[in-house]
Amino acid sequence: MKQDSEDLLPVLIELRRDFHRHPELSFREYRTAGRVASILRELGMEVREKVGGTGVIGLLRGPEGPSVALRADMDALPVTEKTGLPFASETEGMMHACGHDIHTACLLGAAMLLASRRDSLPGTVKFLFQPAEEINRGAKAMIEDGALGCPVPEMIFGLHNHPELPAGTVGVREGALMASVDTISVRITGKGGHGALPHRDIDPIAGAAAVISALQTVVSRSVDPREPAVVSLGTIHGGTANNVIPETVEMTGTVRTFSEEVRGAMEGMIRRVVENTAAGLGCRGELVYRCDLPPVVNRPEPTEIARLAVKTVVGADALLTPVPSMGGEDFALFQEKIPGCFLWLGVGNPEAGAVYPWHSPFFSADESSLSAGAAVLAQSSLLALDRLSAKSLC
Repeated sequence: MKQDSEDLLPVLIELRRDFHRHPELSFREYRTAGRVASILRELGMEVREKVGGTGVIGLLRGPEGPSVALRADMDALPVTEKTGLPFASETEGMMHACGHDIHTACLLGAAMLLASRRDSLPGTVKFLFQPAEEINRGAKAMIEDGALGCPVPEMIFGLHNHPELPAGTVGVREGALMASVDTISVRITGKGGHGALPHRDIDPIAGAAAVISALQTVVSRSVDPREPAVVSLGTIHGGTANNVIPETVEMTGTVRTFSEEVRGAMEGMIRRVVENTAAGLGCRGELVYRCDLPPVVNRPEPTEIARLAVKTVVGADALLTPVPSMGGEDFALFQEKIPGCFLWLGVGNPEAGAVYPWHSPFFSADESSLSAGAAVLAQSSLLALDRLSAKSLC
């Protein structure tokens, strides 16, 4: 598997660069999905298109046995690329600034590696090429459209590139790897009027400022300091003129946690702060709290399998135990349905300029990592099928 994946590297680089030149936003991945489907058909797979909008499923059936799934996301971001790479985005205002082109190429590589072993495959592998991860809607759409239906996979594996990990390494961690993602919308309502006569008004801007400050105490004073949590406000809108006190101020933000217990308590704590702080200044505070994604939690058995896969095809020295991220991923929705493991694929290389974070217009990656990503996904599925087959014989 290791040598075969290394031999595939030029093909994977060509695929990755093609996807990189032609980024597509969430639920608009028409060209990407079309090329993916074409390659899967060339590999002799059963292919289903337009799953959950623009998703693609490839089914590689072995002679018999259980089923596992492998997943990659395909969408890009509304970011103008500034890397200067010879294969930079050719679409104005769009870029694969989170490396989903890398994920798609890796999963196609895994499909090629496994297709060449079809006759000895101890089961079925389902390849899920997912749209719209960037807007947290693609996994849900695919699941609702039957992506986990017959054959029902018993385990699932996926990966995400990580520019802070050296190229050639793979991070595998049991338990919580990425945070839950919730969205808050806050409205502060006062009484508008002339800015020169504030005593006749109720200023929602002052109320909003107090709420912003008070929200910082939710994590620092209401959450166990041993439990990671984040409350961040990202937008604030209010007012139309410099000398007018407005009626309302509206704000939005994000809430991130690992623990379901802490997550369940966050809405009540934030609501108390919003409503009572605003009321203390004569305003009305309102909160809309939306739960978007659960945390990414790697189950013990698939994590053990992923670790063994890394040691087998990349080497024990390449296996890292990464620090969890407060970022979120809708791979978590697949993990709610079936046991799974999500991996970090190291793509960092200062000498190649691969040092910039996700979503940066300068984001780049060391492409030598593509062969490792393909091999680890393929090997994980083989080991999982072997283990599931052995269980079925007991």
